[in-house]
Amino acid sequence: QVQLVESGGGSVQAGGSLRLSCAASDDGYSSACMAWFRQAPGKEREGVAAIDSDGSTRYADSVKGRFTISRDNAKSTLYLQMNNLKPEDTAMYYCAVDHVHARFTGDELKDWQYSYWGHGTQVTVS
Repeated sequence: QVQLVESGGGSVQAGGSLRLSCAASDDGYSSACMAWFRQAPGKEREGVAAIDSDGSTRYADSVKGRFTISRDNAKSTLYLQMNNLKPEDTAMYYCAVDHVHARFTGDELKDWQYSYWGHGTQVTVS
């Protein structure tokens, strides 16, 4: 079974920072594409950032320059550093794993590409 556990969420003022973590138990983590998604009440799920097995990254336009995705393969952990947070960043944040693709396909910010999901961590910006 693939297990993903997010942590690091919380409540911050606008302009503040948070770092989210996603611990993965799957043995195939090092060869997988991984991503962060978010969903606010009443809104569709949105791809935030993705990273492939070589460390290439993609970001949604809304977070470019503010968020940084990274991975530590030795620890099987995915991170999302969020700086200059805005109220519109308020959402439940989820990490996801695509074990099929090691590199980006062009759909790396589409939720249907990912097979495994964590249960989420809440981020609230006021």
